[in-house]
Amino acid sequence: MRDKPLQAKNAQLSDRGQLVGIARRDKRRAPMEEIGAGSITTEAGLIGDHKGKKFRNRQITVLSLEQWLEALASIPAEVDGEPLKLPWTARRANLLVEGVDLPRARGGILRIGPVKFEVTYPTQPCKRMDEAQPGLLKALHPAWRGGVTARVLEGGEIQLGDEVEILVRPPEKLIRLPG
Repeated sequence: MRDKPLQAKNAQLSDRGQLVGIARRDKRRAPMEEIGAGSITTEAGLIGDHKGKKFRNRQITVLSLEQWLEALASIPAEVDGEPLKLPWTARRANLLVEGVDLPRARGGILRIGPVKFEVTYPTQPCKRMDEAQPGLLKALHPAWRGGVTARVLEGGEIQLGDEVEILVRPPEKLIRLPG
């Protein structure tokens, strides 16, 4: 779906941003498939993704482009003097947002296009991250860099370019992730 490498705009993070990536996988350990638009329901999460029906409080994972790039920059891996470049889908998240500071507490509410989500927890990076890139698991741990898991409050159709808005931002909760 995306031809050019990801680069965050030099903008201040705020309560509004944009949806810049959508991905799903139909079964465990399957490769991520980037799509330009998708349907999200309260029953199944992102249609075509295997986790939504199975895990009601982890139906969708949302990753911040800025946090992703910050995590990559913290890994001491250079190729020919260039910083590490890894596609965002290596994180195995469903949605990639840009320009928005995601809530860092349970109970945060965000809207992407017409769809509303409630933050249920920080996404806990797993050992698959180090399979994608040694050191990525540790790089994703600080400050909710791995993104957030969410349950769907109101479903609908989303597409790349949709507005992202934080509707409820509870006080930040520092959670120590395993590892």
